[in-house]
Amino acid sequence: MFKRLVKRGNNLALVIDRPTLDLLHIDAETFLDIQIQGKSLVVTPVHADDRKKKFLEALENGNRRYGRALKKLAE
Repeated sequence: MFKRLVKRGNNLALVIDRPTLDLLHIDAETFLDIQIQGKSLVVTPVHADDRKKKFLEALENGNRRYGRALKKLAE
């Protein structure tokens, strides 16, 4: 599939066709993880379960690293 970028104000946008959106279960509310790998742009949908898992992992990591300091600040 070949696409061109579309000008939107001062930005450029990539328009994704409805069949592709439906296949990947993406809508306007879906967060997208955008990564650069070499000279490629990789766009991956991040669904609610994935986001929640990443959030909980980050929260656990933050508590492990800064838990004592946060408790002292709260006192």
